[in-house]
Amino acid sequence: MSDIPVLISDLAIILFSAGLITILFKWLKQPVVLGYIMAGIIAGPYTFGGPMIMDAENIHIWADIGVIFLLFALGLDFSFKKLMNIGGTAMISALTIVGAMMMLGYITGLLLGWGHMNSLFLGGMLSMSSTTIIFKAFDDMGLRNQRFAGVVFGILVVEDLFAVVLMVLLSTLAVSKHFEGMEMVDSILKLIAFLVFWSITGIFLIPTFLKKTKQWLNGETLLVVSLGLCLGMVLLAVKAGFSSALGAFVMGSILAETIEAENIEHLIKPVKDLFGAIFFVSVGMMIDPAMLVEYWFPILLITMVVMAGQITFAASGILLSGQSLRIAIQSGFSLAQIGEFAFIIASLGMTLHVTDKFLYPIVVTVSVITTFFTPYMIRLADPAYQFVTKHLPAPWIHFLDRYSTGTNTIHHKSTWHQLLKALCRIVITYTILSVFTIALFLQYLTPLIRKELPGIQGGLVSAVAILLLISPFLRAIMMKKNHSEEFQQLWNDSKYNRGPLVSLIVLRVALCIGIVMFVISSLVNVAAGLLLVIATAIILFFIYSKRLKKYSIQLERRFLRNFTARQKEQERKSPIKQRFVKHLLDRDLHLADFEVSQSSPSVGKTLKELNFRQTCGVSVVTIIRGEERINIPGGEERLYPFDHIIVAATDKEINVFREFVENRVEKRKHELEQQRPPEVSLEQFTIEADTPLVGRTIRESGIRDKAACLVIGIERNGTSTMNPTPDTTFEAGDVVWIVGEKDKLLHLAAGETI
Repeated sequence: MSDIPVLISDLAIILFSAGLITILFKWLKQPVVLGYIMAGIIAGPYTFGGPMIMDAENIHIWADIGVIFLLFALGLDFSFKKLMNIGGTAMISALTIVGAMMMLGYITGLLLGWGHMNSLFLGGMLSMSSTTIIFKAFDDMGLRNQRFAGVVFGILVVEDLFAVVLMVLLSTLAVSKHFEGMEMVDSILKLIAFLVFWSITGIFLIPTFLKKTKQWLNGETLLVVSLGLCLGMVLLAVKAGFSSALGAFVMGSILAETIEAENIEHLIKPVKDLFGAIFFVSVGMMIDPAMLVEYWFPILLITMVVMAGQITFAASGILLSGQSLRIAIQSGFSLAQIGEFAFIIASLGMTLHVTDKFLYPIVVTVSVITTFFTPYMIRLADPAYQFVTKHLPAPWIHFLDRYSTGTNTIHHKSTWHQLLKALCRIVITYTILSVFTIALFLQYLTPLIRKELPGIQGGLVSAVAILLLISPFLRAIMMKKNHSEEFQQLWNDSKYNRGPLVSLIVLRVALCIGIVMFVISSLVNVAAGLLLVIATAIILFFIYSKRLKKYSIQLERRFLRNFTARQKEQERKSPIKQRFVKHLLDRDLHLADFEVSQSSPSVGKTLKELNFRQTCGVSVVTIIRGEERINIPGGEERLYPFDHIIVAATDKEINVFREFVENRVEKRKHELEQQRPPEVSLEQFTIEADTPLVGRTIRESGIRDKAACLVIGIERNGTSTMNPTPDTTFEAGDVVWIVGEKDKLLHLAAGETI
């Protein structure tokens, strides 16, 4: 027998140690991430006198795969639709937190004498809270339906996007080793262009592909296709000069807009968990306990900076966005930790050899400490709010209340503002699509065409092909919003609006002429004057072509259909319209979903008997029973196992209801455990000649109806009858096989009358 490959033996050690330690951490009710890190410390080179892992390079490869799947899973939960719908609160708060924490982390690093690059990476590590830990904590504590939890989730969505951008910027700085303003701007523009082009292209193509192939997509094929798309985008991102993590995140966010997003998330979870475990174990392997003792003061200082800074800046940003003081404090205490992105940024710094070795274990230790305290910090939020309101001057509280009320007032946006905002979005988006299409064609397809058609012929064919590809984009730049309601209103309101409106059209036409001139001049030598004439003629053809207009409209409709498909499906399945949910939130009410368990004492009872309104203060809005939805159910409506009841109430009332339900279910389970159910067994007996069963049919004997037993076979004269009919008559000497409760079977075997 040959030796086991090192790769397999190392994997066995990692997973075995991770499994044992995480069971212990589960028992201690601590996050499994901490268990993985502890397993890595045990299996690492600094514990027990030497490394248990033989080839750490293999582990780093798998850890890189773990990062890819972690970012892919985060992308699946991100979605650009969600980013567009989160509103100003999340955006303002996330900007405040990330900007302030980066500055605070940078200053802390400089005060510790760590130099500019270490301090810059430290700022990046401290600026992101842990999405995984917060989701888990809210689930465990039953807080996901509370109003402040929605604010926290919105902030985390924006932070995820900022983290991806930050990784690209830090990579650029690390490579250049100095701050170059134009180089930074160039990197940001390239990143934005990459995100916009592939996101729009992906949303246009992938949902259509999944819809066309749905009949062949079972769980296995959907998993393989999803992973293939993820790794394909990883290759594109690396080819474009970005990180593999960015590609995984982008593909996750594209798939998040499809109807299959929930299925993909469910299928990818085991894969993500496996490689995520390897990643976090590899994180622990790089921690030297002796170094932690040596750097105890920086660890303590940075921990205090993270917790105090996140609470302060998160609460400040949320207050600034117009939320109430209670929500600001609850959200701030929930965000008081750093997590997976800190590890990823720390790994980036080490991979690029721009950060010192001590920074990685210090940040990981800080993350472990802050993660450990997360549930306790969340519980401290309400006492902290009570303390603040008690000691804060009354005028300040009055001002904050007025500010939160005032900023939540809906302001009417001017028609000019609406039109210009829409035009900027259209021009930027379609220009990026045009430029990327031109760049990709010139780099990859033009050389192939010119190889087959040398000279001017190859150039003309390439130019025509490019212009045909980008023609829908150019037409959209020039023509969209020219017949919109806002445009017509401004045109008719005042003659002084007509000059600026015409200028907007002329500028967009000029931009498109410039793009066409660039394409032609890049492939064919043409005099400048003639080039301008040709480009203008092409643009006029694009404007007046009815076929192009129809094709452009079809493309846009397909994109919008794909982009909104998941949202429409969710709205179709949702028992409550989002407009109603928002109306409730404005009145400090929200909806919560509870499933009726099989062991619930509420099963079979009517809403009138349960009287949830009187006992807990909640109102049952809807009952979901499979595909059936019972809106505003009456008092005579009964509850059945696996029903979902949607209740409307305040945070406090929902907490009371949750505890009420959990206590009732636990009490019922305890009662059922105390009751020993009668034993059911299979027995046989022979019918004696003098028993009352002789001459009676199975139906007449009452064996099933009165004794709750079942005759499954009769042996008579050497032949067997399995599952005899109810009209079968018992005869003396019959051997009867019967299933039932043991004590009743004994009575039957004795020939007693039922």
